[in-house]
Amino acid sequence: MDSSGRATRIRLRDFTSPPMRAFHMTWLAFFASFVAWFAVAPLMPVIREDLGLTKQQVGNSVIASVAITFFVRLLVGRLLDRFGPRRVYSALLLTGSVPVMAMGLVQNYETFLLLRMAIGAIGASFVVTQYHTSLMFAPSVVGTANATAAGWGNLGGGATQLLMPLLLGALVSLGVEATLGWRLAMVVPGIALLVMGVLYARTTQDTPEGNFEDVARGGSGSGPGASFWSAARDPRVWALFVAYGACFGLEITLDNLAALYFFDRFGLGLTAAGAIAAGFGAMNLFARALGGWLSDRVGRARGVTGRATLLGLLLLFEGFALLAFSRANALALAIPALLVVGLFIKMSNGATYGVVPFVNRRALGSVTGIVGAGGNAGAVAAGFLFRSEGLAMQDAFLALGAIVTFASAFAFLLSLWVEDRARAEAPVLTTELST
Repeated sequence: MDSSGRATRIRLRDFTSPPMRAFHMTWLAFFASFVAWFAVAPLMPVIREDLGLTKQQVGNSVIASVAITFFVRLLVGRLLDRFGPRRVYSALLLTGSVPVMAMGLVQNYETFLLLRMAIGAIGASFVVTQYHTSLMFAPSVVGTANATAAGWGNLGGGATQLLMPLLLGALVSLGVEATLGWRLAMVVPGIALLVMGVLYARTTQDTPEGNFEDVARGGSGSGPGASFWSAARDPRVWALFVAYGACFGLEITLDNLAALYFFDRFGLGLTAAGAIAAGFGAMNLFARALGGWLSDRVGRARGVTGRATLLGLLLLFEGFALLAFSRANALALAIPALLVVGLFIKMSNGATYGVVPFVNRRALGSVTGIVGAGGNAGAVAAGFLFRSEGLAMQDAFLALGAIVTFASAFAFLLSLWVEDRARAEAPVLTTELST
């Protein structure tokens, strides 16, 4: 532990110290959130038939599932600076469970669209996860801690690709019609959110010293509104916003569409297509953590500039990999190409939040929220490509590959000015990083 009580190492078998207890609870809560957020995706072929949805309506629902998260992440970032992660996370999980379970009651496209949008609010759980671990871990290890907690939580996006079809299959094997089975299956992730909401409130604290309501907090003291505008005026924050849109935005797009893509293009069954999509999600087991770990290693040698340069390189490789995936016309080529795309997407995710804690520390919640919202902005922009009736999905992936390659330039630009401003605003952090 450092002088502030923040952990300087990740001790996975430690479930008692405040930093490690927060670490384990954040990734578990985020895992449950991701399962609930994307539970609909692997069931979409069945839902599409049951509700008679068109391609455009499916595309609209994908956009809706990530569009609302943009605004909720901005709001949650502000709330975190005022109320702390424990209360905000618990409220988000408990509230989010309602539309997840209500999804089983939909009878038409309009209700389905509204509930898909409401469920998207759960995606703001990511902001709390990153904020909480940023408070609990020292600068020398914060990139690894952020990336590991988020990566293991993101595994929920892969797990749901397997769990929901298996759950539906189990219900069908018991004699339940598929049109009723997918509705019953949606109750399970809703219950998981309820349980995690209660556990988070009971087992975590906001900072190593205690909860926000019990301890004095540092910072400018100017309130969450001023904190937000301080972050919003910082060009480094918007460079990271674009970078995160180019990596996490693509991740949630593929979480939503990968199973449907392999189902439609290669004629696979629901379970097989879901298994391939789950393989993409399973890369989070190590790839996001690897990106954060590399960010910490490069940071110790080259400071925050090195972290930003690493992010630019990872985004560039992600763009190239996505271009290759879009042209893979055989299943034997498409599967490994998808996994390579997943590797660089998730490493880029981790590297992004290896930079975030060193940008405007006094407005950490707002910075975390704005950058996190960038992921959803990227997903919304990508969603418009996939709702077009005249554009094949593989061609939409080709366009996205070109866009990501271009977006990598923002991370390289970030590396040109982030170090000097980081030293001016937080010399203690920069000194610790270089030792």
